[in-house]
Amino acid sequence: MTIMTSANLPRTPNQAMLPVTPTDIEQAAARIAGRLEPTPLAHSGTLSERTHQSVYLKLETRQPIGAFKLRGAMNAILSLDDAERKRGLVTASTGNHGRAVAYAARELGLSATICMSSRVPANKIEAIRALGAKIRIVGVSQDDAQEEVERLVRSLGLVSIPPFDHVDVVAGQGTIGLEIVKDLPDLATVLVPLSGGGLVGGIAVAVKAAKSQVQVIAISMERGAAMYAAIAAGKPVGVREEETLADSLGGGIGLTNTITFPLCRALLDDIVLLTEAEIAAGVRHMAREEYEVVEGAGAVGVAAILAGKIKLSGPTVIIVSGGNIDPDTHRQIVEGTAA
Repeated sequence: MTIMTSANLPRTPNQAMLPVTPTDIEQAAARIAGRLEPTPLAHSGTLSERTHQSVYLKLETRQPIGAFKLRGAMNAILSLDDAERKRGLVTASTGNHGRAVAYAARELGLSATICMSSRVPANKIEAIRALGAKIRIVGVSQDDAQEEVERLVRSLGLVSIPPFDHVDVVAGQGTIGLEIVKDLPDLATVLVPLSGGGLVGGIAVAVKAAKSQVQVIAISMERGAAMYAAIAAGKPVGVREEETLADSLGGGIGLTNTITFPLCRALLDDIVLLTEAEIAAGVRHMAREEYEVVEGAGAVGVAAILAGKIKLSGPTVIIVSGGNIDPDTHRQIVEGTAA
């Protein structure tokens, strides 16, 4: 396999030493069973023909909130005791995690406050508001929103449900990996969007426990790829958040990250970074060829293949992580008129 944009990642997948285990993920699957349904694994004829390999799309867009984040949020909230739930929930989000916490809170009869920066698209903010959560718009970055979360935890006693750096959140996202290996036992490669590392970390734990030789390739954008920068530096570092079509992949990983950074450093086989034009091409392909409405972050796996930045070898699954894109932005991308 040839990856053109690489962080030259070390490979030390000693799962016994990692902060999230296959057992954590199996327990998460049992916990959320009956509340969330498995998502489809759809064969892509167009991408299979292009790559001369069998390519499948794991459609997390079919979740009730249109994104994978509901798995981790639901597992983390269900793991709380009654006293913790009654205190109320709070989180920072670039959109989809906040929507997941708001949805899970509504389903369980709990209160939730979602802190977001001014960079979060309006359609995602309104979707969260429609679920009955309280909303706080703070600053211009995910880090600013997280500072507000910490203030509310201190002042009001709310319980924080982190977007990624949390064992129960990562374990919930890892249930995607369990579904993949069940549906596609001869899996060779999985392409996963990379932001804070909760999604790719959980999936990597699950699929490598079942089949250690599976290649887990993370995909992010060139603009503000925080986990890429952290792995390149050998430790969590601050990265300036920038505007990007893959807005769900924005934000830092936290300088005190203890869960997803070690997972990604140990388990990822590579990281690919994409330009904005390449991300747009992925969104356009999904609409025109796969008949799927997908946000920028959800299209990065497809985009990496279209850009020629990944050469596949064997059956491959692309995680289509979310479809919550602003309708006008989507139309402009598909029509080729986006700025």
